[in-house]
Amino acid sequence: MDVQGVRFKNRFGIELAGHLYMPKGYEASKRYPAVAVCGPFGAVKEQASGLYAQELASRGFVALAFDPSFTGESGGEVRSVAAPDINTEDFGAAVDYLMRLRNVDVSKIGLVGIGGWGGMAVNEASVDTRVKATVICSFYDMKRLFADVYYDSKSDDARYEELRRLSNQRTRDAQTDTHEVTGDNLDRIAANAPRYLRDFQAYYKSARGFHKRSVNSTGGWTKTTPISFIGSPLCSRVGEIRGAVLIVQGEKSHTRSMAEDIFKRLNGSNKELYIVPGAYHIDLYDDMKRIPFDIIDRFLKEYLK
Repeated sequence: MDVQGVRFKNRFGIELAGHLYMPKGYEASKRYPAVAVCGPFGAVKEQASGLYAQELASRGFVALAFDPSFTGESGGEVRSVAAPDINTEDFGAAVDYLMRLRNVDVSKIGLVGIGGWGGMAVNEASVDTRVKATVICSFYDMKRLFADVYYDSKSDDARYEELRRLSNQRTRDAQTDTHEVTGDNLDRIAANAPRYLRDFQAYYKSARGFHKRSVNSTGGWTKTTPISFIGSPLCSRVGEIRGAVLIVQGEKSHTRSMAEDIFKRLNGSNKELYIVPGAYHIDLYDDMKRIPFDIIDRFLKEYLK
């Protein structure tokens, strides 16, 4: 399988780095359906998104796995920061890139978002009519996580205190001309921590999924990263998406309710929710026996035709 390192810019002028996987048995005279793949939140293209892209390329798609702005090999300063508008635009820039390729059928372009980048993918699908199909796996609603914590358990007063802490952190950063990071939190997971935290550690901090450029494997996000997610809309217009959407979530995922809630907000007969029996959140990052690629392949070929 042919894999090429590629570079392209988003509308903010940030250069993004990607790996372009060409379909198995590629023929230069043909035009192929294409997908842009990104995620999870804090990962790089050499991790789950690269795995997905490689598998989809083996099934006949041109597949682009890319690093989001401010992470991995992509550009942007400050490093290890995320923002819903810029990272949504990263998906749009990936579509721009695919549209320029002579071997891509521009009427057959889809998105695949994993984890927190599922939110960015569905956000892009809500404003980009070029996107005909979107697949979200192990969905993580990052705005909801930062603003409300799991199961919407954060009160207004608690959120205010969080914003006060973030505001003070921003002042410290300004006074010292630095951008403090959270540090390697996954190194500090206790043996009795919730299952999902131990699963994150098992993936990002071991040979299974570690990568030196992954935010989750090393260093952590800037401490002020939550600000833009708390203050900005994300997935606010998903009910207007006319393209097809498939949401794939593990039965035992701690974010299952997030996936089910966003599915309820979708409209149209071309929307599907597939719950993977017995699967936890991290299983859909790299467990080839759990990730339902046959379902994803069928869905994409049905709607990218």
